[in-house]
Amino acid sequence: MKRGRHTWTIIFALVIGAIVGTILEGVLSGVAPVLAKGFNIGVNPPFTIDLNAVTFTFGFTLRLNLAGGLVALLLVLLLGR
Repeated sequence: MKRGRHTWTIIFALVIGAIVGTILEGVLSGVAPVLAKGFNIGVNPPFTIDLNAVTFTFGFTLRLNLAGGLVALLLVLLLGR
């Protein structure tokens, strides 16, 4: 596997894992609260560049938890072959 493709596979797995992990966290929070342990990565609050005619606002947050990490790991193992 080429290095560039491997990098995109990991990024794709992290994003999909974060989305699915957040859904699993909401569904399984009463049954397995340990899956909700996690942290946020990103720019908080977003920053703004005002050029009078145009205003740009930049910001993102990626919320990772244990459930998302497990999903991302499985995706990397499956897609990384």
